[in-house]
Amino acid sequence: MNGRFDLLLAGAGHAHLGVLRLWLNGQRPKGRIALVSEGPHAWYSGMLPGLLAGLYRPEQCRIPLQALCTAIDVELLQGRLLGLDPTSNSVELADGRHLSATWLSLNLGSQPRVPRGAGAALEVLPVKPFEAFLKGWELWQQAPQALAILGGGAAGVELALALTPLVPALTLLSSTQVLVGHPPALRKRAVRRLAEAGVVVREGIAVDAIDGDALLAGNQVAWRGGRVILATGASALPWLGSSGLACDKRGFVTVGKTLQSLSHRQVFAAGDCASLGATPRSGVYAVRQGPVLAANLSAALSGSPLTLFLPQRRSLALLADGQGGAMLSWAGFTAEGELLGWWKDRLDRAFISRHIGKP
Repeated sequence: MNGRFDLLLAGAGHAHLGVLRLWLNGQRPKGRIALVSEGPHAWYSGMLPGLLAGLYRPEQCRIPLQALCTAIDVELLQGRLLGLDPTSNSVELADGRHLSATWLSLNLGSQPRVPRGAGAALEVLPVKPFEAFLKGWELWQQAPQALAILGGGAAGVELALALTPLVPALTLLSSTQVLVGHPPALRKRAVRRLAEAGVVVREGIAVDAIDGDALLAGNQVAWRGGRVILATGASALPWLGSSGLACDKRGFVTVGKTLQSLSHRQVFAAGDCASLGATPRSGVYAVRQGPVLAANLSAALSGSPLTLFLPQRRSLALLADGQGGAMLSWAGFTAEGELLGWWKDRLDRAFISRHIGKP
């Protein structure tokens, strides 16, 4: 196989899925294009809590990439990325393959922050990548134990509400207040829901290390047990910082409003792996970047002017409550209930359907 392409899409995150969806509707640019993905499916993070709570089957929460790529004449290359050389526009895969392209687009996601010492007497399961997390959770369910979840953001809250009926005890540890950055009314609703579900919530606990079976916050033991799920804030893939691309101090690829690398204009980046001013790292913003990224990749291939990405000032939050309902926040307004859960389900199913060619 000739490893030279006009455009190489690295990663099957929400932004690249948006690009592929637009191409499915007839907007594919000319040229040889490939998508590199570690697995055969793209999992939709918004449905993960419902999957764990037993509300969905796995096949309802993922997009088969081969069928999507075949429909739009994009080559699907499965493999794990190990590195990138922006001077030669090439990427290296774990199996030794080297692929190069005139234009590169990165939508690689991120990984949870891992406390130092992880992996001693405590089983540690990061929530990303999703496929590995699901396999690990399936093993844990063969002999349920009390567990802790690190991270008090939306992911940590949704996971706690979904999983607490499945384990003997569950503790949610947050370095800040739960749902910091969201409206106080939403946080109040979430804290009440967590208490009603029997989740022990400990706020202001900055776990930074693991010692044996203990989670440590400084020199203090924050929790003891055998299992912990990492739903902590986004951490950049380690090799990005040494790739030669301009990165911020946390290792995320710095991009301008066209979503191009600030150091290498032939490289685009979107979603969690990119750093664009104060734009939050969330699936909502990654999805919004998809149409702009699609337009700019087409423009790059044809030599046309590029479009600017302007993030919205506010975004909708819909958090699953683990029982089929949801909690909503929009422009300072909050609500909760089964009707919102029905609406979230419709939105989530529609997201999957748009990418598999179903109405």
